[in-house]
Amino acid sequence: MNALPEPQDLARRMAELAREFFRPSSLADTLSGVTAAAVELVPNADWADILTVTGGRKVESFAATAKLPEELDAVQEKLGEGPCLDAAMKNLVVRSDDLRTETRWPHFAGEAVQAGVLSTLSFQLYLDSGSMGALNLFSSKPAGFDVAAEAITEVLATQAAMALSAARGHEQFPSALASRDIIGQAKGMIMERFGVDSVRAFELLRKLSQDSNIALADIATRLVESGSAPLGDDTPK
Repeated sequence: MNALPEPQDLARRMAELAREFFRPSSLADTLSGVTAAAVELVPNADWADILTVTGGRKVESFAATAKLPEELDAVQEKLGEGPCLDAAMKNLVVRSDDLRTETRWPHFAGEAVQAGVLSTLSFQLYLDSGSMGALNLFSSKPAGFDVAAEAITEVLATQAAMALSAARGHEQFPSALASRDIIGQAKGMIMERFGVDSVRAFELLRKLSQDSNIALADIATRLVESGSAPLGDDTPK
């Protein structure tokens, strides 16, 4: 629990964090840096984590600064209500000043208070239409977060969102390269077997994909793994 940093100190620390976030590192390290910074820089923030929602209601907790945020995320998943879910799925920012009198999520509020949490602050992280998330701060004090806390958290939420977006792109890039490589191998096998050029080989591969209703990369993988082109014995016309 920290006092609000002086403006010049806060600006300096934010600049340092921005540089750290853009250094090459794993997604886990980056997200842990965000939640650690939240507890460091936001007054009254005792715990923090990042919650994601995929497949409609599948909830996961990342970079939690303690076990408690993970437990509260699990409670929200079980009950289908709570500030972190609302932030992830509905609103840009969700703040509760006193969970003891909170009416938006009565069941969650009761369990959170029992666990020692009295106020919360959550910021939405945009991922994509199939995956949403929020940066969440929890305080053992009522009215733990104010407008200044929101301003700091918004900057950190932006960093987390950028890291998640970049990580998804980086994860997809090797996959795309691998798919392209396997399709290239399959095309080569078809070209050699049937004496056709690259364009015709790709057309044949694509037609086989369409006729069998199997993804092009999967068809290519099966062809390469089998070691022969399953297109019949006759040279295609």
